[in-house]
Amino acid sequence: MPKTCKDINNGDGSWTCAAVYNWTHNDWLAHAADWAIGKPFSILCLIVGALVVRWVLNRVIDRLVARASDGILPSKLARGPFADPGGETSAHRRVQRAVTMGSLLKSVTGGVIFVVVFMMALAEVGVNIAPLIAGAGIVGVALGFGAQSLVKDFLSGIFMIFEDQYGVGDSVTFGDVSGTIEAVSLRVTRVRDVDGTVWYVRNGEILKVGNQSQNWSRTVLDIAVSYKEDVTRVRRILKDVAHQLWEDERYREKIIEEPEVWGVQSLGPDSVVVRVTLKTMPQQQWVVAREMRERVKARFDEEGVITPLPQRILYGDPGKPAGPPPETDQPE
Repeated sequence: MPKTCKDINNGDGSWTCAAVYNWTHNDWLAHAADWAIGKPFSILCLIVGALVVRWVLNRVIDRLVARASDGILPSKLARGPFADPGGETSAHRRVQRAVTMGSLLKSVTGGVIFVVVFMMALAEVGVNIAPLIAGAGIVGVALGFGAQSLVKDFLSGIFMIFEDQYGVGDSVTFGDVSGTIEAVSLRVTRVRDVDGTVWYVRNGEILKVGNQSQNWSRTVLDIAVSYKEDVTRVRRILKDVAHQLWEDERYREKIIEEPEVWGVQSLGPDSVVVRVTLKTMPQQQWVVAREMRERVKARFDEEGVITPLPQRILYGDPGKPAGPPPETDQPE
């Protein structure tokens, strides 16, 4: 008590304890006033200060989210050759990713502020927080060893969102799992394949991702024709069909560049393969590919282009009579 309330000049006592002691010269009253007024007031100041800091940080995070949602490219570049072919779809993805990261940052900052204020409040009421900090460190190490896979999943989810590897609605491939993303969280990703099966993939187990719907896609068609056909004529027909598809009003918004006929891709045992490519909007490559195949089939029938037929060559002597079948051991 003397060290708390009497030793005012050295600053060992709180201002409440010192003020009451100077007024009453009573250690007990000074100590009681310190517990009844001084410490609650200090804790209240800590809470108010934490709320102010949290409000300021949330405002900063909101501004960062707003800037990230608007994008980082200047308007001239956004309209120029570096424009995003995804248009509104990419803008929606950018906003979704920014909002997700904003809510994650708010949760993290809120948790850190709460823990710091709680520890400072305990220290204010006289609790020795050194053992608590040491115990929290031990518990954290134990949880880290016991839940390594969980921590790995969460860290992978955070970096996945930061780097925008994939999002809801994307068509992706995770190893032997392929399908459309239905939900993304910090721990697991939910994928539905073409058969309707739902797959839950842990983020920490995703080693590589094949995203088929980010920014733009490409339809690649390998058209096989007979060796008797003129390759130059086939290329001209394919280029004409692809160009007509590109100019079709129904597919003008799906195909973003003029199609290209790359030429002979391979020479097979009974066919020549010519490759055609069409750059499309995300997730439109399959629709364009089906329509292109139908048009190529109809045009080949119209132009009389021969498609390859499987060929088999049998070697033998047609003049030699067939002998008796070989004898086989019959069980007795």
